[in-house]
This record gives sequence, C-alpha cells and structure tokens, in this order.
Amino acid sequence: MVYNLLMSTFFVVATPIGNLDDITYRAVKVLLKADVIACEDTRHTQIILNRYEIAGKRLIACHARNEVNSAQGIVKLLEEGLSVAYVSDAGTPGISDPGSKVVRAVRQAGFNVVPIPGPSAVATLVSAAGYCGKTFTFEGFLSPKSGRRKSRVTELLGRNEGFVIYESPYRIEKTLLLIGELAPTRLITIGREMTKTFEEFLCGTATQLIGMLKNIKGEFAMLVHSDFDEACLEADDETGGEEE
Repeated sequence: MVYNLLMSTFFVVATPIGNLDDITYRAVKVLLKADVIACEDTRHTQIILNRYEIAGKRLIACHARNEVNSAQGIVKLLEEGLSVAYVSDAGTPGISDPGSKVVRAVRQAGFNVVPIPGPSAVATLVSAAGYCGKTFTFEGFLSPKSGRRKSRVTELLGRNEGFVIYESPYRIEKTLLLIGELAPTRLITIGREMTKTFEEFLCGTATQLIGMLKNIKGEFAMLVHSDFDEACLEADDETGGEEE
C-alpha cells in the first residue's frame, strides 16, 4: 500500500530487534515519507536511518519518561497536517516499549493510527521454541523487587499455560533460580541476542539452563512452557508426531 497523502497520520513502525536487515520495505517507505520521526532514542534511530540512507528527517524524542508530554506535542504536529512515524529502540512500539500512551492520545484527538508491523522479540522467541500450547501470556519485564517477582512468577506458573518474560543479563540467573525453586521440572526456552551475530537458543529445565549459560551477556527472552506443552512433546515422542 502506497501512502500518497500522509497528512495528519500517525504511524507506529516496528524496527529490527537486532539485525538491521529485518526491517520491512513498508517500514522504510514510511520512514522515508514521514514529515517527523518520533524516537525512543534519536541516536539509536539515526543508526537505522543511516543504514537505509534516509536523510534530512526531523527527529523528536519520545521515551518512557516524557511520553505524556511528547504525546501532546505529537498531536499538535498532526493538527498542523504533518505525518508522524513513531519507532522504539527495537521491535514493535507499545510492547514492553513506549508508544501506547501516544497512540491513545492520538486516537482521542481523532487522528488515524496506522500500524506498520514487523519484528517482535516475543514472536521471534515463540516461533523458534516449538511451543505446542494454544495460548501463552506475554509478561515482559518482571518487577525488580524480589517479593513482587516471586509473587508474579508463582501466579503465572499456577495458570498452567506458557508465559514469556524479558530479562537482563544481571537478573537472568536469579530468575532461573526462582523458577527452578517453584517449578523444577518445567521446560524453558531462552533466546539470547536474537537475530544478532551471537544469537543463541537454549532449552531445558531451570537448573539445566543455569549450567548451559556460559556467556551471560546481551538481551534475553524466556518462554516458560506449560505442562500441557511438555505432555504434547512426550506424546509426539511416543507416536512419532503422527496425527490420527
């Protein structure tokens, strides 16, 4: 779809989670045509713009700490008839990234919001995990407070469905130890530095994964499989994966 007007339109643009080649043609076209690009971090976005030779763009900052105020400024730009494209540092805005408050403000002001879909860390992980469950919960980042983390993980495990969390290299071991304490047999798939040069996927119980993690660097996404998912895998092993 080619946008020949772009006036007073707000675009929510997904960008690569690591490998810059993962951006879509449509995303590049929108970034090229938009009057203003709102960025979680203008320095990070400039790397993408340089890679695709998109020059001379007006960039404005819109991050978690100023999102409400930035939303008001973006609405004013739309009122002036300008088009605005919003990008977070990586992946799809509004999913464990800023963007949702801006989208809400733009909609309430009566302007069009057009999503430009693309990379997402949660979708990338689940696609590579061999997940058999029909549903899963996307949790994103857990609370840094130990009490709240334990309470939330206990609640998620009690649902008996898969769930995805994002984790930093500073807390990945603590999170695995917690899950190992609460659900020692639960299968977990970890994606580290996904789509990047040192991409790695590991699968096992929490205890097994702690032993596998030799390089605790980079960004982590973790899928904790459901008990049903494990039963599904066991059934496939017994039947050879054939359907009745």
